[in-house]
Amino acid sequence: MIIRTLHTSIEQRLFKGKAILLFGPRQSGKSTLVESVLAGKEFMYLNGDDSDVREILTSTTAAKLRLVVGNKKILFIDEAQRIPNIGLTLKLFTDQIKDVQVIATGSSAFELSSKVNEPLTGRKYEFMLYPLSFAEMVQQNGLIQEKRLLEHRMIYGSYPEIVTNTGEERELLKLLASSYLYKDLLMLEQIKKPLLLEKLLKALALQVGSEVSYQEIGQTIGSDSKTVDKYIDLLEKAYVVFRLPALNRNVRNEIKKGKKIYFYDNGIRNAIINNFKPVTSRTDVGALWENYIISERIKYMQYNDIDVNSYFWRTTQQQEIDLIEEHGDELSAFEFKWSAREKRRFPQTFTDNYAGAKTFIISPDNMEEYLLG
Repeated sequence: MIIRTLHTSIEQRLFKGKAILLFGPRQSGKSTLVESVLAGKEFMYLNGDDSDVREILTSTTAAKLRLVVGNKKILFIDEAQRIPNIGLTLKLFTDQIKDVQVIATGSSAFELSSKVNEPLTGRKYEFMLYPLSFAEMVQQNGLIQEKRLLEHRMIYGSYPEIVTNTGEERELLKLLASSYLYKDLLMLEQIKKPLLLEKLLKALALQVGSEVSYQEIGQTIGSDSKTVDKYIDLLEKAYVVFRLPALNRNVRNEIKKGKKIYFYDNGIRNAIINNFKPVTSRTDVGALWENYIISERIKYMQYNDIDVNSYFWRTTQQQEIDLIEEHGDELSAFEFKWSAREKRRFPQTFTDNYAGAKTFIISPDNMEEYLLG
């Protein structure tokens, strides 16, 4: 079994008087992680996809919940976002059934997070689980072997099922990208046109690494910019994509309201456009590398509890920097180059106006310094 970085962190927070919430995309390994943390312990498992579970855990009482858990001291609620009023139910445990540790997982932030934030203020530990990280796979395979697999990861991504089923990657990714990953989205009333969602995903997949215009995407897919914005927001809350805004400090000619959109997993991106060609025969290798390394950096910062604001930087003269990280008063600027031989200088407009910023060029040759600490 691949050891997840969050394992110890979750284990250390058992029976601390708070609910434990684990967010993340479907199939990222949330249930497997919780079960590994609870290995050797007695616990009750309930799945929010089951109608009887939803019924009994909705608008309930502390007395009824006592009957539900019996003598078990740990309750694991999977897909908790499917349960109405789950926040109030979890609050009953933390306030009135304090000897029972509740762990809940959810694959859609727009449902679970919104339902638990107010009722569980000060009563919860929150964790975010992504597809397998570079650091986790180095722990599993060793640094040399994992770097040898880099091109494979850039094409097929790092979902646990994909990593552990060599030779079945394409079939499994197509299944994941075609329906299962968006299951929660398609249940929402806001998603009235699934075909529009499919067109939007393809448009975003083809623009990875480029600045995105909602108006232009709307024209491409036959919609308006407000609908595009709403759908992208929902895709972000389902952990399919994430947005990177433009850094704007009122420097002359800086892009003010630009945004880039990346996928949390390269494999999903490639499945959406049905392109699994090897890196050596692709024209989008720069975009693949950029998407891979930025998504891996997000995992690294999140798992190491490093609080940063992330941006890209661009001027109207097309001067650009791939990633800017703001940590307190410090700025770090990163350029991502697939070939270490490719020479790149940081724009003088940036270095003059952000004199204290540290600059780094990241390629496959030195990626471990960036992703392992």
